[in-house]
Amino acid sequence: MRIVDISNALEAGIASDPPMMLPKIDYVPHTAGAAQMAAAFPGLTPADLPGGEGWAVETLTVSTHNGTHLDAPYHHHSTMDGGARAITIDEVPLEWCFAPAIKLDLRHYDDGHVLSAAEMKAEVAAIGHTLRPLDIVLVNTAAGAKYGGPDYLAAGCGVGREATEWLTGEGVRVTGTDAWSWDAPFLHTARRWAETRDPSIIWEGHRASMTRGYCHMEKLANLESLPASGFKVACFPFKIKGASAGFTRAVAIFEDEAIFEDD
Repeated sequence: MRIVDISNALEAGIASDPPMMLPKIDYVPHTAGAAQMAAAFPGLTPADLPGGEGWAVETLTVSTHNGTHLDAPYHHHSTMDGGARAITIDEVPLEWCFAPAIKLDLRHYDDGHVLSAAEMKAEVAAIGHTLRPLDIVLVNTAAGAKYGGPDYLAAGCGVGREATEWLTGEGVRVTGTDAWSWDAPFLHTARRWAETRDPSIIWEGHRASMTRGYCHMEKLANLESLPASGFKVACFPFKIKGASAGFTRAVAIFEDEAIFEDD
């Protein structure tokens, strides 16, 4: 068995989110941790500890949507499945989060392009795969190579509502992208909105959950290293009560090492 990390590390100081959503990480090094530890034991001084060191610890100021994460249907809308209450991240069935997966290479689509159902069907057919219930579908966009850079938020194609509804109609309940959003970047959608004044184009891939509830991962990494099929994905989310998303250490799992013989 081989495990491939497809998650980005949570990191401050890079362009991984819009400015108002960027994470903050306060690092307490071992030297500062020594003073904290000594305070718990009257009479103890930092010099009494090995090397004068205590614990290292970090304090995070984050959104549940920072870093690689899994969105719950509740993030997309208050309802799913045609009017039922949308489930939160702590309610997502765990069997959705560990299943056979495919990777679609969509890097040839322009930034801001919105995939249609016909295009999604063609991409799946091109890799010779027939979707099965609970298959996980990953999309490798042009954004993946730009993560953390100034043009990341505007990079990559998006998946439209009809394409997403086709996937969920085939039984898919988890998808993933290396872009900031499953939908096309807001920069491009805003331009289309200015031209059309059609609100249905805003967050349309997310809103597909209103028809059939599903989850998607955002800000995945290393998708270009994956083959089109032949692996499973594990993406169990951090369990946060009533939340719209949870951090995940998403990984691709290969049970047959022969797939790497040519590496």
